[in-house]
Amino acid sequence: MELIYLDYNATTPVAPAVREAMLPYLDHQYGNASSNHSLGRAAAEAIQQAREQVAALLEVKPEEIVFTSGGTEANNLAIKGVALAHWETKGHLVISALEHPAVVAPVEFLQRHGFAVSVVPCNSDGWVDPNDVLAAIRDDTLLVSIMHANNEIGSVQSIAEIAEICHDRGVLLHTDAAQSVGKVEVTVPHLGADLLSVAGHKMYAPKGVGALYVRRGVKLEPVLHGAGHERGLRPGTENVPYIVALGQAAQLVREDLAADMDRMAYLRDQLWERLLAGVGAELTANALRTARLPNTLSVNFPRVAGHELLEQCPGLCASTGAACHSGETRVSRVLQAIGLSPEVARGTVRLSVGRYTTEEEIHRAAEMLLQAWHRLAA
Repeated sequence: MELIYLDYNATTPVAPAVREAMLPYLDHQYGNASSNHSLGRAAAEAIQQAREQVAALLEVKPEEIVFTSGGTEANNLAIKGVALAHWETKGHLVISALEHPAVVAPVEFLQRHGFAVSVVPCNSDGWVDPNDVLAAIRDDTLLVSIMHANNEIGSVQSIAEIAEICHDRGVLLHTDAAQSVGKVEVTVPHLGADLLSVAGHKMYAPKGVGALYVRRGVKLEPVLHGAGHERGLRPGTENVPYIVALGQAAQLVREDLAADMDRMAYLRDQLWERLLAGVGAELTANALRTARLPNTLSVNFPRVAGHELLEQCPGLCASTGAACHSGETRVSRVLQAIGLSPEVARGTVRLSVGRYTTEEEIHRAAEMLLQAWHRLAA
């Protein structure tokens, strides 16, 4: 059976051009970038080129890019790095109710070690009001961390406005841009963030590589300790093939983003219209009334469980918004934050399209979902 992949927010396939770019560094260009010989120098030059490619995408200086193992490490380095720089005096951190566990978990760790934490809410569309961020900031606030785009429902936050609020009060802003890079335009001059996280596997690079933008002058303490790689912020022998892959993926985004955005939005809307026509007004969707990612459709199927619906569609790869354990529905933090009842959240399915999704796949996926829904909801 040929699979239909509508889970691009979970991970993306490696783009052919990305694979081709990294292959030489898995084969004959295997040098350590710290070695002072021809293979080492070639590796160092490849890393520098990738750094310039990622920096060009974000419109920042190459020296402000720190390569990491992925978005989770980038978030940890940003959040813990700021906190460790103020470990003796502690301080206050602000996040939103929508954050990914890669932000929530390090913040909770710091809270257990004496840092104060405020969590700002969102509205029913998954939008964080900048005025709520303003109200949460205190005299001892060190860092605000608000994700750029949500992985479950696709809502996009007003990061530029939040950045202005933070900077007016001398507070650093970090944004987790793992879900937005490659789907919408993400540039630091526009967003104004001091720290910004990137995940390679969300933008057609392999799993296991990412980057953190660190504005010049922002003081971070490293989370890992070792040699002086990545300006001393991320020690460890560089993963040259994967860093090269991330650079190539960034280059592809620069070349293709505008066309990809229009195409993904068209496919997403086609899918929504077909599902709505088949189910009727009982079918609802999340984040419809706010800025959202062009590829993401979070729908709430009535009178069925999302996991049961997808089990009836073995040829379709997608995600649910609630898990069922021992007869109990466990609703995700995000769906709780936007106020969905357990009954509605039970039927939530996230469908996310991508670079390789076809219109024919959208038609087949809609038909599969509708047939399964009619069987289960009858």
